[in-house]
Amino acid sequence: MARLVRWTALTAAAALLTAGCGGGSSGEDTDDGDRSGARPSAAAPSGVPASLASQTLDWGRCEDTADAPAPGGDWQCATLEAPLDWADPGGETIGLALIRSRASGDRRIGSLLFNFGGPGGSGVSTMPSYADAVSGLHERYDLVSWDPRGVGASEGVRCRDDEAIEAAESVDATPDTPAEERAFLADAADFGKGCQKAAGKLMAHVSTTDTARDMDLMRHVLGDEEMHYFGISYGTELGGVYAHLFPENVGRVVLDAVVDPSADTMGHAENQARGFQRALDDYLESTGQDPEEGTREIAALLKRLDAEPLPTASPGRRLTQTLALTGIVLPLYSKDGWPTLTSALEAAQDGDGSELLALADGYNERDDSGKYGTMTHSQRVISCLDDKQRPTAEETKKRLPGFERISPVFGPFLGWDTAGWCHEWPVPGQHETPEVSAPGAAPVLVVGNTGDPATPYEGARRMADELGEDVGVVLTWKGEGHGAYGSGSDCVDSAVDAYLLKGAVPKDGTVCS
Repeated sequence: MARLVRWTALTAAAALLTAGCGGGSSGEDTDDGDRSGARPSAAAPSGVPASLASQTLDWGRCEDTADAPAPGGDWQCATLEAPLDWADPGGETIGLALIRSRASGDRRIGSLLFNFGGPGGSGVSTMPSYADAVSGLHERYDLVSWDPRGVGASEGVRCRDDEAIEAAESVDATPDTPAEERAFLADAADFGKGCQKAAGKLMAHVSTTDTARDMDLMRHVLGDEEMHYFGISYGTELGGVYAHLFPENVGRVVLDAVVDPSADTMGHAENQARGFQRALDDYLESTGQDPEEGTREIAALLKRLDAEPLPTASPGRRLTQTLALTGIVLPLYSKDGWPTLTSALEAAQDGDGSELLALADGYNERDDSGKYGTMTHSQRVISCLDDKQRPTAEETKKRLPGFERISPVFGPFLGWDTAGWCHEWPVPGQHETPEVSAPGAAPVLVVGNTGDPATPYEGARRMADELGEDVGVVLTWKGEGHGAYGSGSDCVDSAVDAYLLKGAVPKDGTVCS
């Protein structure tokens, strides 16, 4: 079973689909000129052995990754050693893969650390392709990212081989019969066993809290007194957890496409059902359709596919209900994908599932040779360690009517997903909701997009409120797609750039239309 909708990297979705301003600034320009050298940090993270706190990163040529060829140019890679278990920082260590490109200008501010979401997204693979979008920031900052523990080159977890992943595509993610329900839950349990076998002792040490502590060690070893950070999607939750743990080290922090920190497992699923239905309504309206009628037609298509999958141009593969839903999800991440969605839906209504299958393969990281990426494997290992809740099938079935009222298209899938995602998970979760309160931290810029499907806009205000008074500052874009920065709003981009480059904090509640 693949997760249908999770906090996915903005740039990954955009890449797969590419084949004015209200308010004002209330902050002062605090730029203090030339900062060309890496400064020694104020203090090492508490309890970290001297051997780790004083380590020197051996920057060198980057190699190919599983997701991307070596970037070349001025990109450099290194490995940071961090404690495997932060409760025993003097014990066994884990190597974390880093990538950077030094500031291109003379007036360097420091390092700007990026997390692109997931959880499970590879920063080492994504950072070079995102550099053009942040070229103005690159003049003043070293662009830095990394593969968090359990991801990619940082002991990335692979829970199944490609053959088993493809076989699981036949599992019905919205079971209608006792037999389908047993198969759904058995597949979920089998996935967890595969993760445990692959990850071993790492399985209990890949939480968001573990990664936030890695970030502070990273900050220190990079030579930065403050953490300057750009978190997208799940990266906003990670940034909030970092701010809670290390409020005194918060520098200029941007959280874009914001995860609601007040929502539990069911709450997140309901939020995403609303968000994707809202995006679907906007898409349908843009094509001249009545959103309610268009939704009924898509729901009817999915129901037909549940009974009889469609043929495709891919030998031996058919478009199932689950794959079709996944194919619909991907183009809703960006308004640029809407024409692709129109074509794929028209083809499916005419009996050809090839286009929706291709979109689903893009979301599932499947290439033409049948090889799959492992982002969803890392994603599951991390999120099931974070999340303490384990809704049962019976609890989920009681909530399904509510999910279906929210969205006849996405509700059933997201409802059942709460029962299957961490079913019989071999490691207990850590919390109901993440703690992000950060009293005393510097202002954190929280950017919300009113048309965001995966991280609905309401999460931005809730994140700002939980960060605390005088910490969370909300910047709103009335747009479409997952995320706001670099999505076509000069107002958003100018406000974020002014904050990161000059320390100019926008007025809380600023709206870009």
